[in-house]
Amino acid sequence: MTKNAKGNTKFLPKGLEIIHEDRDILVVNKPSGLLTIATESEKAKTAYASLTDYVKKGNFKSKNRIFIVHRLDRDTSGILVFAKTESAKLNLQDNWDTTTKKYVAVTHGKWEKQEGTISSYLTENKALQVYSTKDQSIGKLSHTQYKVLKDTPNYSLVEVNLLTGRKNQIRVHFADEHHPIVGDLKYGDDKKKYLRLALHSLSIRFKHPYSGNEIFFETAIPSFLLDLVGGYVI
Repeated sequence: MTKNAKGNTKFLPKGLEIIHEDRDILVVNKPSGLLTIATESEKAKTAYASLTDYVKKGNFKSKNRIFIVHRLDRDTSGILVFAKTESAKLNLQDNWDTTTKKYVAVTHGKWEKQEGTISSYLTENKALQVYSTKDQSIGKLSHTQYKVLKDTPNYSLVEVNLLTGRKNQIRVHFADEHHPIVGDLKYGDDKKKYLRLALHSLSIRFKHPYSGNEIFFETAIPSFLLDLVGGYVI
């Protein structure tokens, strides 16, 4: 399901695309570089703020609002789901463990093992850096399933099934395997400057909070990722 919703998009920042909208949910394709929600240093330029303006249609007195269901890192692009009612939000979050999320990434190097599952206990230090630990009392068990779609001498295009949804999970797990994501300044060791982080939320499958029907949304792989590996045809 990839149709664009019709509506007044003048309140949307450049690159934020509405994929689907109905009375309960709003599904968007978030560009790299845009925060999902506000931080201490950035309050206004977020997907949440822009979509709140969008549903209010510029009327600050409007009671229309959106609710956070999940998040993407600022530098990760792709599918992001918001709820338009609190009941829809609670329904989606209560059933989030049945949601299927697929990502694509371009990593450094050629993988010796073309597919597999990376598992570790993840925790976060005071500097907000996520890392793997053997201490089960402080870490949360996390699983990242991957499959190499195409590799070149320098880069690999990798499909990712996120089996658990921890902060920075894919980035940490790939760095642990010595295949950091291209453009990852936080967990990689890139000396070269890249246009963006080569990580994209490609598709999502979940049950609609009102109808209960399973719905599926998918986006195109960004050209930056494809150019790194010389293109890829699904």
